[in-house]
Amino acid sequence: MKSFELVLFADYFQFYIQDEAAKGDLSQAWNEEATDRLLALAPGTVGIGTVRNIDVPVTVDFLEHAPEDEFSDWDHVVEAGLDVTSGRIVIAGCIDYFPDAKRVEVPPGVYRVRVSYGALDTLSEDGLSGDDRYRLQLWPAASTAVHILKQRLK
Repeated sequence: MKSFELVLFADYFQFYIQDEAAKGDLSQAWNEEATDRLLALAPGTVGIGTVRNIDVPVTVDFLEHAPEDEFSDWDHVVEAGLDVTSGRIVIAGCIDYFPDAKRVEVPPGVYRVRVSYGALDTLSEDGLSGDDRYRLQLWPAASTAVHILKQRLK
């Protein structure tokens, strides 16, 4: 299992994970439904919504199979499919310089991305600080529609 921790600049309240070769454009994908579920999709791209538009901590785990459904430490959990044709996944903030973004080599194929959102209610009054955290878990799996596994309280 590959695992690493990142701090990503979540400008526009988002960061993304995508196939390196994808030309997916999330600009039209952030509709009301995507905003509510904190996740938007474009071909080869998954956009992850955040509650702050500043640096956020992100943990990424590449797994061999689906993880256990243990959500007690998380406020919101959602899954989606990600097609990876290039064999390289890019993880970045939406305004990061693409050539410098984090890359991970994986076998080409279809992956399931589970995004877990924690401590979403810890934001300061000005929205600049908090203990919110984000975990991405990926494993090979058949492509699927978006599934909300745990809905956050609003």
